[in-house]
Amino acid sequence: MKVAVGQFAVGKVWQENAQTCTELMAQAASAGAAMLVLPEALLARDDNDPDLSVKSAQAANGEFLNLLLEESRKNTLTTILTLHVRTTAGRAANTLFALRGGEVIARYQKIHLYDAFNVQESRLVDAGKQVAPLIEVAGMKVGLLTCYDLRFPEMALSLALAGAEVLVLPAAWLRGAHKELHWSTLLIARALDTTCYVVASGECGNRNIGQSKVIDPLGVTIAGAAEAPALFFAELESQRITDVRAMLPVLQNRRFSGPVLE
Repeated sequence: MKVAVGQFAVGKVWQENAQTCTELMAQAASAGAAMLVLPEALLARDDNDPDLSVKSAQAANGEFLNLLLEESRKNTLTTILTLHVRTTAGRAANTLFALRGGEVIARYQKIHLYDAFNVQESRLVDAGKQVAPLIEVAGMKVGLLTCYDLRFPEMALSLALAGAEVLVLPAAWLRGAHKELHWSTLLIARALDTTCYVVASGECGNRNIGQSKVIDPLGVTIAGAAEAPALFFAELESQRITDVRAMLPVLQNRRFSGPVLE
């Protein structure tokens, strides 16, 4: 399966961000990608107003998503991204959407909110309660996570035990002491925990690190970007997963039975 990863700096104007997304979708589809992963919280962002992502929240059937769905109708590309969706007054849900053929084929409300490093996402954002169902893209089973979920190995493991071969992660990973090291280490760790491919897209700009990556089931980085806007591609191979799981059968060798998350 050919995957595309797009990273960019989200701006203050949602219409401009939507245009960037649709352009990346068109480029990915034109290049023959089956799946495109975009960053987290794409509606709006302002370095001087950390609450703008929530203030700009739209309805699940709002104008932003409708523009992306219109672009999605043009081909069979599966596009994965997250938006803030209004819940109650002044609050929102950080919601992942998987789009294909002009439809929302899956959605996931972020479970683990980023209440760490002097940030409190839960102040304005409502946490989800359920792990997302797997989706199928080009014959491969894909598990869905969002940003801070990366720090919780039991979530990735639950998806792998359910049959995931690929884990996708839209993110907006904040800059800070050791944060780039955490990002790269955790992506590799989740790949090794689960013997899955990990496809992670990070928002770039002044506050977030970018550094989108594709990691293979043995923890090898097979494609990536630095701190600037980028669109890059990687090939994921089912046989690679089969071969790695034969030599490193960690899912079979577990001494605990049953799912770790429900």
